[in-house]
Amino acid sequence: MSTEKSEENTKAPAEVTPADILTETEPHAHIVEPPAEQGHKHSTSGSSLHNAKGWDGKLRVEKKAVLVNPEVLDSTYQSDAEDSDDDAVPVDQIEADEDLTADMEDDIDEIDLVHCRISSMSSLKLDRFTNLHRLCLRQNAISEIEVPESLGPKLTELDVYDNMISHIKGLDALTALTVLDLSFNKIKHIKRLQHLIHLTDLYFVQNKISTIENLEGLSKLRNLELGGNRIREIQNLETLTALEELWLGKNKLTEIKGLDTLTNLKILSIQSNRLRSITGLESLTSLEELHISHNAITSLAGLSQTNSLRVIDISNNPITKLEGLETLANLEEFWASYCKFDSFQDVEKQLADKKNLETVYFEGNMLQLRNPALYRNKVRLALPQVKQIDATFVKVS
Repeated sequence: MSTEKSEENTKAPAEVTPADILTETEPHAHIVEPPAEQGHKHSTSGSSLHNAKGWDGKLRVEKKAVLVNPEVLDSTYQSDAEDSDDDAVPVDQIEADEDLTADMEDDIDEIDLVHCRISSMSSLKLDRFTNLHRLCLRQNAISEIEVPESLGPKLTELDVYDNMISHIKGLDALTALTVLDLSFNKIKHIKRLQHLIHLTDLYFVQNKISTIENLEGLSKLRNLELGGNRIREIQNLETLTALEELWLGKNKLTEIKGLDTLTNLKILSIQSNRLRSITGLESLTSLEELHISHNAITSLAGLSQTNSLRVIDISNNPITKLEGLETLANLEEFWASYCKFDSFQDVEKQLADKKNLETVYFEGNMLQLRNPALYRNKVRLALPQVKQIDATFVKVS
């Protein structure tokens, strides 16, 4: 978690929709040659998204050349991928131009067709691009994945974020995939993925999934994102022993469990769920970041074995005491806005010995609300090693 987060991050911001991304990255329609440097990453373990609402869906869009349909760059077009109703009347669709790929060279290795109102992948005539490594079809109207078998041996990244996909199928030939993004669709069940044994990053943000299932065999998976679904239980993750990041924010979880075999896990996010206590972390000795804001947690008991923690976010929980942080000697960032504690003595007792601690967030607690004018000075006296208090950088004494 970056130390440059603004103070506003601890408050509920305006909701960000997938369509908002477009105007920030590519305001006009154009095609240009891709940059010389190759490679694409959806996630970096060293930089994680923090959202006060607890939603873990990372809006991953690189600033690069894409083909965009300018006719849809207006407020009248809205994707229904997030809050769609299976019985809703479908919106009128403008058929995709069959010549979208006509001017592309046969040997290109990346295709980006974002917000082009594509309803059928078959109309793109992708079979001639046998050297394709990355295919991005974000924010379209695709309901079925139809990738030619000829792309199977080389295609490593498939991004169909924000479409109208209800069922996972059409991936049988794509055995080389390492990154698959199915976020913001209408998927209810995780199926037909076991053969994708090279997957390292799998995204299901904001779907309709209620059960974690059918992930056996994905032994190389490092990053699994399931934020914004309907999951009530953490289960069926035992075989994913290479997992380093697990994102489960904005679900319906009441207990942390089922993680005992995930000893390589570095980032765990369970924001905006229904947790009342911190449990099930005893085996996570490699855990570096824990995001559990916006729950109903009343105590920090349960952290004694997580000695590698660098970042912890407990904001928006009814916690009155900071007891339970004694073993976290490596702590660098402590986010605890809008909790219930009010004692500077407690802050000093629990955090003064954390020599690596650089960032703290205490706004919204009584120790800040009682006397805002003196609040930061008192924090500096209690924690002289800290460089940032809420959104304010301070000089280290």
